[in-house]
Amino acid sequence: MGETIAIMNQKGGCGKTTTAVNLSASLAIMGKKVLIVDMDPQANSTTSFGIDKQKLENTVYSAISGEVNIKKAIIQTNVVNLVILPSNISLSGIEIELSKIPNYHLVLKKLLSSVKDIFDYIFIDLPPSLGVITINGLVASDSVIIPIQSEYYALEGVADLMNTIKLVEERLKSHSPIKGIVLTLYDSRTRLGREVYFELKKYFGDKEYIFKTVIPRNIKLAEAPSHGKPCVLYDEDSIGTRSYLKLAQEFLELDEK
Repeated sequence: MGETIAIMNQKGGCGKTTTAVNLSASLAIMGKKVLIVDMDPQANSTTSFGIDKQKLENTVYSAISGEVNIKKAIIQTNVVNLVILPSNISLSGIEIELSKIPNYHLVLKKLLSSVKDIFDYIFIDLPPSLGVITINGLVASDSVIIPIQSEYYALEGVADLMNTIKLVEERLKSHSPIKGIVLTLYDSRTRLGREVYFELKKYFGDKEYIFKTVIPRNIKLAEAPSHGKPCVLYDEDSIGTRSYLKLAQEFLELDEK
């Protein structure tokens, strides 16, 4: 059975979708069968693969609402071994709808259970909030990856994020341990980037949460979505691509321990 991993941070602009798209693509290129579930109404993961969200007949909303079978909503991306359960603005109303359903927190978990055996990894790209969608993503996941940008306010909200994970675990009896924290938008030339890294180390103490691989601030990573490709297809020699391939290798080594 595959592993389901939530990629989350309630702060926007932290490289969450960039990590979901490029880590997934890197693992797929390495031969793993991967599904991305785009749970953000902004649908940035969807458009990052050149998919026109306005023309989609079926989306994650269609699957959650029961309009179609999840397998009918999943579509192939431009990366071999990588498929996506896409999103669009229709998902924006799901918070209210889910809150009216008994055991609403189990909806996504039940939905993904029918396809979990098909994939090595399922990545859930969650919106930058701590609402009903995020709770569903946490309950559906076996573990969590948290991208944190190497900027001054990066650690703001980390305590809230950790508390949310803890509350979901305690109140909903759903264990989603942190698989790793990825430092993104890193600039080794600045003292600030290094300081944020050391502050993260200090905050988490001796817990080996932080991936050794850091993701740099890179123009190719920023450009790739506008071309409808993950960076590994847009520019295979860029430092952004090399960094995510390195992160994918570290990710796999972590699973082997």
